[in-house]
Amino acid sequence: MNQLKNRVQLIGHLGTNPEVITLESGKKLAKMTLATNEDYTNQKGEKVKETQWHNVTAWGKQADIIEKYLKKGNQVCIEGKLSNRNYTDKEGVKRYVTEIVCNEILMLGSKN
Repeated sequence: MNQLKNRVQLIGHLGTNPEVITLESGKKLAKMTLATNEDYTNQKGEKVKETQWHNVTAWGKQADIIEKYLKKGNQVCIEGKLSNRNYTDKEGVKRYVTEIVCNEILMLGSKN
């Protein structure tokens, strides 16, 4: 049951090409955005498509896979955990970030 406490699974399309950086320690970090869509019918009977955008980060082996195989538009399934952090920007304003830290990634769709 411990693994169910903070677990996220999403299927969506990459909104941008992943940004992969190598830190001074040699460890890789990948950052990307993932779009998920929900279709529903509103009270007027109109079909509505709602898109949610998610910030995703991945480290190490997952970052290597992302760097090598993924690009904007690819459909993927990710599993990870929610992470909240904050920082102070250049103007001194405190910013808050919610992101998904990816533990596993599965490439979906056809090969390009």
